[in-house]
Amino acid sequence: MQMGILVNFLNELLDTSREIIRPYFTAPDLQVETKEDETPVTIADRETEHVLREKIRQTYPDHGIIGEEFGNEREEAEYVWVLDPIDGTKSFVSGVPLFGTLIGLLKDGVPLLGAIDQPILGQRMTGDGEQTLLNGKPVHIRKTASLAETTLLSTDPLEPNRTWNADAWRDLTSRVHLYRTWGDCYGYLLLAAGKADIMIDPIVSKWDFLPIIPIIRGAGGIITDWMGNDPIKGNSIIASSPGIHAEIIQILNQDTPGN
Repeated sequence: MQMGILVNFLNELLDTSREIIRPYFTAPDLQVETKEDETPVTIADRETEHVLREKIRQTYPDHGIIGEEFGNEREEAEYVWVLDPIDGTKSFVSGVPLFGTLIGLLKDGVPLLGAIDQPILGQRMTGDGEQTLLNGKPVHIRKTASLAETTLLSTDPLEPNRTWNADAWRDLTSRVHLYRTWGDCYGYLLLAAGKADIMIDPIVSKWDFLPIIPIIRGAGGIITDWMGNDPIKGNSIIASSPGIHAEIIQILNQDTPGN
């Protein structure tokens, strides 16, 4: 299947998601529910994914789908679309535009295409593992060799302490120049656009990270799990500039006296 045709369809999906999500953002009557995993969900999440699924079924009935809200279909298909209609729902329901739609495409289980779309700010980032574009223009991760010069992003400031070695996390954050929580998918957009240097998520699901992989790699970055292994096989993400990645992994995996 020609890459250009798939990219065009990916953009059609993103155009559709924008049209659905925009009217719900900051709507005073937006209803927020809590799922079994204690995360929020809205009609915007569900309506967007429902419509995207229908477009995929109609256009590519033999393709599979992995989605956050409505489960998986034909996961073993050659081509599988990965959908996270609103990544960063907590920001979305709070009126903060640091959320986005994540869409990815796998071929034989390997990430082929990925996209982050921020419908309020009008930013769209796509990557194919070789090149990453922001609103049609190539972007690249900053080349940094020293942690002291870096900006570190993470979605939740408390989650790394709960999930990993808290002392190691404090060590890492103490070494960077700036630590901020401009997270969820928008953190990866900032990283790939050269506006930050490290983006970390201690716990992720397939729809959170599979679309991100071609974007970070296409921008010249490295993306692994927190132990430095293939991110596809893990449930955490460390994405950064190549010059500092090994040091980050070493710090996060250091032994703590008394453990």
